[in-house]
Amino acid sequence: MERGPNQEFGSRGATVLISLTVREGREDDYRRWQQKVDQAAGGFSGFEAAEQYPPTSDEQNSWSVVFRFSTIDQLTAWLNSAERQELLAEGDELFEGAAAQEILAGEPPTRDVVTAVVSHDVRPGRECDFRHWQNKVRKVQEKSPGFMGLELFEPVPGVQEKWVAVFRYDSRAHLDEWLESETRAKLLEEGEDYFAGYDVRKIRSAFGSWFRFDGEGEEGVPSNWKQAMTVLLALYPTVMVLSLTVGRELGAAGLPGYLSLFIGNVLSVSILTWLLMPLVNKIFAFWLVPGPARVAVTNLAGAAAIVACYLLLLAIFAWVTA
Repeated sequence: MERGPNQEFGSRGATVLISLTVREGREDDYRRWQQKVDQAAGGFSGFEAAEQYPPTSDEQNSWSVVFRFSTIDQLTAWLNSAERQELLAEGDELFEGAAAQEILAGEPPTRDVVTAVVSHDVRPGRECDFRHWQNKVRKVQEKSPGFMGLELFEPVPGVQEKWVAVFRYDSRAHLDEWLESETRAKLLEEGEDYFAGYDVRKIRSAFGSWFRFDGEGEEGVPSNWKQAMTVLLALYPTVMVLSLTVGRELGAAGLPGYLSLFIGNVLSVSILTWLLMPLVNKIFAFWLVPGPARVAVTNLAGAAAIVACYLLLLAIFAWVTA
């Protein structure tokens, strides 16, 4: 949920961001281990999603993992579970130093392109002053190029003791410009009266592997509304064709519904990731990542073309299923 400068911070849902420094040469072992962790988390009540963010060139093999649960209690149950503790002990040799962990009790950002997660050790008794200082930072930050939003998450007693600020920019360059700016340095110097220390971590946007263009970095990630429209364009015919073909065959074979649905999802994701999304990205590249000239006209033309494709697909499947 995107919030403006004067909106209250939400309290729904729970997200944990875990940062790990993987030993050099153990990256493949780490990926296999992380896959086991993700699968284990998926078996716990309230699990919604897990995302993994590999290091960028300047992050010295620092990986970030995000887990999303429906409630803070469900997230805490997973974090404190015996199953997770066993997995942590199993993977201990893969990492250098202890993992850093921030828990965010509230809705996750929904328009991320590049996100910074900043955790603060607020001095006891200075919480109110820290909040006022953070509001001052927000007002200044809103004027910086590429700023998209900021959310402040208060500590969760017994689970997360740090205050965490999450802010978003439209490109890695704009985020780095703010983080390295003299303006921010002066604000941090002022804030030293209110917090004893802070830590910054950067993560990238969701749907990253479905939206990458040759030669482009973070600036090549399309807007989320374009991602949603494009995914729907590829997803709808995929689901319809599978339902009319594979779905009927699986039903006729007597497979239970939950197993048929799982097989259908595996096929859908595979078709989207390796066939349709690359094709759709190539066709609509002019619209997904438009050049600097005539952006408004390009956005309108691309959106109209997508809607026309929707209508065509609806007409085709209406005729097929009649």
